[in-house]
Amino acid sequence: MLKQTKYLGETEIDEDKIITFSQGLPGFPDEREFAILDLPGNEVFHVLQSLNIPEIAFIITNPYHFRKDYSFNLDHNFLDSMSIEKPEDVAVFVIVTIREPFSKSTLNLKAPIIVHAEKKEGKQFILNTDQYATKTPITSQDMNEQSSEGESGC
Repeated sequence: MLKQTKYLGETEIDEDKIITFSQGLPGFPDEREFAILDLPGNEVFHVLQSLNIPEIAFIITNPYHFRKDYSFNLDHNFLDSMSIEKPEDVAVFVIVTIREPFSKSTLNLKAPIIVHAEKKEGKQFILNTDQYATKTPITSQDMNEQSSEGESGC
């Protein structure tokens, strides 16, 4: 299907790229159909594009490209609601806020987007922990500075 997109203009979207968010996304409860689109020439970042409103799109990435130690547990209710039975069922993405210079960009590690890869269903899971922030620096150097600042108050 041919759709207008925020970052890629008019683009052909394959059915296998469409993800259904039955409850929408926080702040966008009525937006339930999105596509994960590749950015030409970039294997790290993707676009999570609303299929209904071209202006609603997010840059996303696999958080493990930037944080190999990123780890969290999905509760049983969440796993059941998405029919997740094994780790292979899941693809994890986080929303990226791109800034200039790029080293000032951030990752939302507090609210990963969980996609059931086979069923093409997604949900944003808000972590009930202060271990991760909504604006985690994308670069390790900034992450280390943030960590040491946080430790000084402990």
